Amino acid sequence: MPQAVSPTASEQPWWRSAVVYQIYPRSFADSNGDGIGDLPGVLAHLDHIARLGVDVVWLSPVYCSPQDDNGYDISDYQDVDPVFGTLDDLDVLIRAVHERGMRLIMDLVVNHTSDEHPWFVESRRGRDTPKADWYFWRDARPGTVPGEPGSEPNNWGAVFSGSAWRWSPERGQFYLHLFSVKQPDLNWDNPQVREAVFAMMGWWLDRGIDGFRMDVINFISKDPALPDGSMTQSGYGDGMPYFAYGPQIHAYLAEMRKRVFEPRPGSYLTVGEMPGVTPQQAREFTSSDRGQLAMVFQFEHVMLDQDGDKWTRRRVRAGDLRDTLARWQDALADDGWNSLYWNNHDQPRVVSRYGNDTTYWRESATALAAVLHLQRGTPYVYQGEELGMTNLPFDDIDNFRDVESLNHYAEMVGRRGADPDAVLQTLRHKSRDNARTPMQWSAEPGAGFTSGTPWIPVNPNHVWLNAAAEYDEPTSIYNFYRELIELRHADPVVVDGDFALLPAPDEVYAFRRTLGDRCIEVYANLTSTAAKLADDTAGPEGVILGNYPPETCQPGLLAPWEVRAYRLVSASASHSTGRPATGDGQRIRGGGGMISGPGER
Repeated sequence: MPQAVSPTASEQPWWRSAVVYQIYPRSFADSNGDGIGDLPGVLAHLDHIARLGVDVVWLSPVYCSPQDDNGYDISDYQDVDPVFGTLDDLDVLIRAVHERGMRLIMDLVVNHTSDEHPWFVESRRGRDTPKADWYFWRDARPGTVPGEPGSEPNNWGAVFSGSAWRWSPERGQFYLHLFSVKQPDLNWDNPQVREAVFAMMGWWLDRGIDGFRMDVINFISKDPALPDGSMTQSGYGDGMPYFAYGPQIHAYLAEMRKRVFEPRPGSYLTVGEMPGVTPQQAREFTSSDRGQLAMVFQFEHVMLDQDGDKWTRRRVRAGDLRDTLARWQDALADDGWNSLYWNNHDQPRVVSRYGNDTTYWRESATALAAVLHLQRGTPYVYQGEELGMTNLPFDDIDNFRDVESLNHYAEMVGRRGADPDAVLQTLRHKSRDNARTPMQWSAEPGAGFTSGTPWIPVNPNHVWLNAAAEYDEPTSIYNFYRELIELRHADPVVVDGDFALLPAPDEVYAFRRTLGDRCIEVYANLTSTAAKLADDTAGPEGVILGNYPPETCQPGLLAPWEVRAYRLVSASASHSTGRPATGDGQRIRGGGGMISGPGER
């Protein structure tokens, strides 16, 4: 059985300087030609990840599942779904990751299970079974016909459309499902549920994994009254105030830490996905004294392009992104820790979403990467992000696979009579399936992902946008990511330096990182037009990382989507007034970027 990597002793936890790479196995690499990615496929491409220089692999769910929500509906937490391989395959992968000096964390999905999990099957059987209270069961509203519309226990809507309640004729009650009808919510108020979950987590840690990414972990504690929520434009009530930061959330996470992590040697990465979390709450979850989690995934910056709900689009200004990112940097500056991400399996591709995936594809992909990775926090790279993968131009609803997208289409078109073309246009921009198209390994048919028919369409731009085309191209996005990651590992100011926002026009995100006498300044134009700065600001001298050729850099002017990072001689100086460090840099790879500075290599 593979063993966990023992963290090296240091003043700071190992994960502060780490970079995490997320694998969505279904779409990463298919080894047997069935059109679905699998664990042997991941193993075959592990060197692609190691070559980037990342420290941690995050594996999205490979547990047994009916696949209603692509594995986030789990029917057996302690086995691998045959579509992905076997438990032996996973053990081999864990060993291979550790042999390459990396760690591996797994998705922990314990707000809900599949309705095919034995726990739920028994719970649904009756009100007097041993697991009767392992889920949220409620009677119909008084004065209504049980099971009929309007008889639900409260007015909450589900994330994946419709009511958050499903009638079970077998038991004669409703069960709560905040997501799909096949994802009933576990009742964490029952100590037997917590005991079962903690035992399962310990089983995985003892098997050799190095931590967990915890799916919607802030939803595990609900207000016991389950009151009605304020009505929304969906036609249902908003239950978030009653389950996104419930009364026992800190107690349950503290118990998890005490029962699961503290008895075991070493240090584990624990990152909690927390929709709706505020900066103050994030500090509480990740503070050094409380220490319930290493970090959280907040959603503020990936909700800027929606107005009221996910499907109503809003125009995003560069200043919106800058202000939101800087606010979270400031909020967790003294205590707590940020996770840094643009993409994951639930988010559209950032170069299509906030960048320019046509005229300035490479420039915008690298600029967005630089501002993310050079902030304070732990960066996450989602598969294909390091290549600049874009959204897919879906041309038909039959090409979608995501339960959330299909439910939304059915709700809007089938029940509300919305224009199908308008709904399809919205899905093209916001569907989670944009993140789930197959990894683009080569220009071959199937993008080198599969020799068979892929489970979801391959992006047609794979003929030129693929890993094989980027490996040996010095100015590729892939090699720019390598530079960024190497800079983080080489220079402690990127990891531990203080963050300060610098004055700049709205279209420019400019900030300084300071650690003792070390200082880096970053200037990024987040628009497709040139941005003018102060005349003596951001010239070509002293650039340690950039995405345009050095000879094109102009003082006081940033080209569209241009980013430059400078190292200053002293932390007390700004680039506009202080002398930049020059003449001590060594260029690596391409893209006009350098890793430089005395004593750093």
